[in-house]
Amino acid sequence: MSFLGVDVPPITHVTVWPTGPLGLNKTVLVYFLATIITLAIFFIAGSKKKMVPNGVQAVAESGIDFVREQVIMQTMGVEGLGYLPYLTTLFFFILFSNIFEIIPFFQFPANARYGVPLILALITWVIFNVVGVAKQGFLHYIKNSLIPPGVPKPILILVIPIEFISTFLVRPFSLSVRLFANMLAGHLILVTFATLCAALFAASITIIILPFSFGLLVAMTGFEILVSFLQAFIFTILTAVYIGGAMHPEH
Repeated sequence: MSFLGVDVPPITHVTVWPTGPLGLNKTVLVYFLATIITLAIFFIAGSKKKMVPNGVQAVAESGIDFVREQVIMQTMGVEGLGYLPYLTTLFFFILFSNIFEIIPFFQFPANARYGVPLILALITWVIFNVVGVAKQGFLHYIKNSLIPPGVPKPILILVIPIEFISTFLVRPFSLSVRLFANMLAGHLILVTFATLCAALFAASITIIILPFSFGLLVAMTGFEILVSFLQAFIFTILTAVYIGGAMHPEH
């Protein structure tokens, strides 16, 4: 397929690449680097503690403060501070996996593939269910999850199946699809505008249209940085909400 003399790759070429030794491809490489960067930030910050943080230590402490104040304290309270290491790691890992969208050579958010978002969502599902059973006991947890307070008994025959599907089936699916779909959509938009800019440049339409399309591409790139952050934040805060709900059932 071509447009104004420029070959436009099909969607499969935008998200799928040949697999190298041991199953290594661009997606695996991005996840590997996101893991290394996340670990390196906290290792370096922890090994060189200063009274006045700067550099990597400032980044790590700012991230920890952000997750503690804007995620845990807003959804779980003081009792949820024990989950700070996990939620902070989750936030940074997702953020770095997303932000490779704008890194030259990579130019792909790993979470635009569905596998790892699904795994992360299933880990959240396991954690909040285990926490619910541990805090409330199995029978009370199931009862509190399926029977909202104040619902008239005749309506329970409808409410219970809906709550079961919503709590135990839809949550991991919606959590993973939200992250995957937003990152894939943003990636396709950037690829589309980049291809359009290349096509206009090849066609020598540079006086009016090309500067406008290039400026829009720059704006969309900035917007994708914001989306990368927001999706990491949304996934993390929903994880905290689900765990907090299992710790503190409604009465």
